[in-house]
Amino acid sequence: MGAHHHHHGHTHGHGHGHQPASYGRAFAIGVVLNTLFVVVEAGFGFWSGSMALVADAGHNLSDVLSLAVAWAASVASARPANARFTWGYKSSSILAALANAGLLLVALGAILFETVQRLADPAPVAGWTMIVVAGIGIVVNGATALLFAGGGHDLNIRGAFLHMAADALVSLGVVIAGVAILLTGAWWVDPLTSLVIVAAIGWGTWGLLRDSLRMGLLAVPPSIDETAVRGYLAGLPGVTQVHDLHIWPMSTTETALSVHLVMPCGSDDGFLHDLAHRLEHRFGIGHTTVQVERGSGHPCVLEDGHV
Repeated sequence: MGAHHHHHGHTHGHGHGHQPASYGRAFAIGVVLNTLFVVVEAGFGFWSGSMALVADAGHNLSDVLSLAVAWAASVASARPANARFTWGYKSSSILAALANAGLLLVALGAILFETVQRLADPAPVAGWTMIVVAGIGIVVNGATALLFAGGGHDLNIRGAFLHMAADALVSLGVVIAGVAILLTGAWWVDPLTSLVIVAAIGWGTWGLLRDSLRMGLLAVPPSIDETAVRGYLAGLPGVTQVHDLHIWPMSTTETALSVHLVMPCGSDDGFLHDLAHRLEHRFGIGHTTVQVERGSGHPCVLEDGHV
């Protein structure tokens, strides 16, 4: 019975250059500020008879929930790996991004439903109440969005930023509508402004949903060219063949790679550690697993590239 004489070399490179900053304080401030604003906005909405403010308060409540989800994922991602979850809980940030996209779609649906009803049957609106309360909303939501403005590379943080920026836009639209209503008395201005805002939020939501779905399906991150990585590996000294190459997101900020390299003359630990270092700094891949095969005439079961 023939034996397989493959030399297997493994290296694990853990990059720290792309580690996300801690946003725990930003999440805490955002949740507290927006919860208080939801209470104030809903209260004034019922008091003034403005269903637009009540509807916006409901939208803001969905964003408080989404912030809480993103915060929980951020905390979970930092937890260490264990025997059950050997990768840790890093991918929870991808699940949170998906959940946030879903919550945004639900909020958009609610706003659109309210807007269509208002277009069909415009109702009297308390202009000054809209302007003052929505003005407070611009400050609260804008300030919260700024807390997450530097985390665009992390899809989870980007989702939180989009939620808050969208809320600030909604509040700005309500202020503009309030001014227009005071000047013209045209109540239909309110729902028309809402339609424009819904379109703007929908565009950002589609991008977030698309990216988070791709990550959930373990697609190669858009910032990495799989063909370039394969070509780079194939061009390394001593490498005659590259197969079973996989590149996937471990979280919204970290990328992993595994590959089989056929090297008839073998390799040493220096080659493997240097390769991990170069993959991190050249392609942003922080965790690599490389298996070296000497090519003894017995083909690897994964060589066809379809496994």
